[in-house]
Amino acid sequence: MDTSLIDPTRAERFVSSKWDDEIVPQLVEYIRIPNKSPMFDADWVANGYMEDAVRLMEGWARAQDIPGMQLEVIRLEGRTPLIFIDIPAANGGNADDCVLLYGHLDKQPEMTGWDEDLGPWKPVLRDGKLYGRGGADDGYAIYGSLAAIMALQEQKLPHARCVVLIEACEESGSYDLPAYVDHLADRIGQPSLVVCLDSGCGNYDQLWCTTSLRGLAGGNFTVKVLEEGVHSGDASGVVPSSFRLLRQLLSRIEDEKTGRILLEGLHVEIPAERQQQAEKCAEVLDTAVFDKFPFLPGMTPMSDELAELVLNRTWRPALSVTGIGGMPQLESAGNVLRPHTAVKLSLRLPPTLDGKRAGELLQEALLSDPPNGAKVTLELEKASSGWNAPAMAPWLESAVDAASQAFYGRPAMYMGEGGSIPFMGMLGEKFPGAQFMITGVLGPHSNAHGPNEFLHIDMGKRVTACVAHVIAAHQAASSRGETTGSAVAADSGTRHGDHGCC
Repeated sequence: MDTSLIDPTRAERFVSSKWDDEIVPQLVEYIRIPNKSPMFDADWVANGYMEDAVRLMEGWARAQDIPGMQLEVIRLEGRTPLIFIDIPAANGGNADDCVLLYGHLDKQPEMTGWDEDLGPWKPVLRDGKLYGRGGADDGYAIYGSLAAIMALQEQKLPHARCVVLIEACEESGSYDLPAYVDHLADRIGQPSLVVCLDSGCGNYDQLWCTTSLRGLAGGNFTVKVLEEGVHSGDASGVVPSSFRLLRQLLSRIEDEKTGRILLEGLHVEIPAERQQQAEKCAEVLDTAVFDKFPFLPGMTPMSDELAELVLNRTWRPALSVTGIGGMPQLESAGNVLRPHTAVKLSLRLPPTLDGKRAGELLQEALLSDPPNGAKVTLELEKASSGWNAPAMAPWLESAVDAASQAFYGRPAMYMGEGGSIPFMGMLGEKFPGAQFMITGVLGPHSNAHGPNEFLHIDMGKRVTACVAHVIAAHQAASSRGETTGSAVAADSGTRHGDHGCC
């Protein structure tokens, strides 16, 4: 099949109508549901919000006119549920080939700082954006996936068998997903194309594909100096401050002046292709590389070189302190030398670095020979490898660019992402011959995980149409024998690791 048989205008019209009439109203209801990931809601079963989200999506999907579609909510004992959808090949498509489409329905916690008229569980439509937690990350995935397939069927175009997986613990590290993939292995088969709609975009003006994802190591780091708090006037100058000792220990792994990670074992050689892509992204995005973030007046980014900022965000290790313990609120803080200070560390890792080794290096640096004999502990919650995409097959590269031209009028762009999508590393290992199209709608100011998160609705429509275009191109390539077993080997140094957390 010639992919030029796709009518972009007709596909765009179908997808836009589906979004306006059904998908946006569905996402409005989805945002109302506080179905936080299990890491952030230990009582998720009793609270029932996860089940509410599953039922909402299941109900809509079952109502769609997709011949032969089989939908099942799989529930393995003691695990979060998973929505499994199997759609047969249509209109002469290859039933022996498979496209796997992935998304998740669990959410990050509320976070503070939302504008007065916004909130995490309060859907607000404004200026083409839908505000609220989870619409873009990643509630739209099941809707976009099925709408893309229906757009092809509406034009009676052939496509291979499609499998849709929607998991419910991605924001907790996807620890349930391997069990489901193993459980469903025979029903999934061997996909030659994996489509993931849980990633980001550098702007809203063209299609963006993710080439790499960072790994993650971190957990709760505690420095304890006393059995209980004591009068600061009496003890200061005699008892070392737990905060100062913690700061001293963190300086073993991070240069506090530049933010550079000091442990050389946490750095990798950046592939030449990824450096070239970073330079191209910097050229296209210009100051949007950094001004998409809500900097305070007068604040400057960590480098004047835009390409270096792209590489800092995607291929270099970086440390963040995302939580703190042992400190009272300011209004209740007295003159007390506190017994301990604890912080939650989030150390982003280069895509090709072994996550387990990174965790070991972190423990060695922080726990060995503590100053003044302080009691130091590191509860390592995560030590997860990242992912570097295999080289893109010619048919897919051509299809992605053609889709971007058809629905945006601009070429596609390729860029790594600073976060993690646990599913990708696992799929890279399970299906080493698969090609990957990782894309998404999380662009400038969309602020996933933070306050004022939004879904850019027009971007969602265009990404959906692009996915339809690529699935059609996959069928064309499959009919020519270019998909099964034809994936180009990954770049040297590429490693697919354990599961991380976005």
